[in-house]
Amino acid sequence: MSLKSFHIVFVTFTFLMSLFFVLWSFLWAADVSVATQVIGWSGIGGLLLVPVYAVYFWKKSAKLIL
Repeated sequence: MSLKSFHIVFVTFTFLMSLFFVLWSFLWAADVSVATQVIGWSGIGGLLLVPVYAVYFWKKSAKLIL
């Protein structure tokens, strides 16, 4: 597996973990505390920022000549 492929898999995994954090903290958590809400809001940040980074990386990697 190339470094580019690994990076794409890692970014996808990061997005899915952010989605899990949001679902867990706002829907599935047994007790809602400040820490749980911070995890949820961090997950929302990940859901917003990771796709932006993924598009940036995809465009940058397309320009590389390997």
